[in-house]
Amino acid sequence: MTPRELRALCLSFNAAVEEFPFNPQTSVFKVGGKLFALTDLDARPLKVNLKCAPEDAVRLRAEHPDLIVPGWHMNKRHWNTVTVDGALPDRLVRELVEDSYDLVVAGLPRADRLRLDRP
Repeated sequence: MTPRELRALCLSFNAAVEEFPFNPQTSVFKVGGKLFALTDLDARPLKVNLKCAPEDAVRLRAEHPDLIVPGWHMNKRHWNTVTVDGALPDRLVRELVEDSYDLVVAGLPRADRLRLDRP
């Protein structure tokens, strides 16, 4: 997956936005004001921090050592840093990004979730 494809994927979700609160290089993708993906799209190798259910986070790290590790500068229980350099299947990366988005949406107040469901 290329940086352009990762950015397009993150922005493809309903109400997703890209912000740069830390510096001009670090893309922060949010929904409802909450972070679901964080990356430096110019970094090599390309890596992205994604939210993950704690039990899935541990399993994914065991299944993909060195490619999926505890979230860098994040809560290690709920975040993974995923290396997106082609070693992981693009399908898995897409699923992980979608899962991160879904977890964040599930944590939003009910009124915000309902607004996201409207076309």
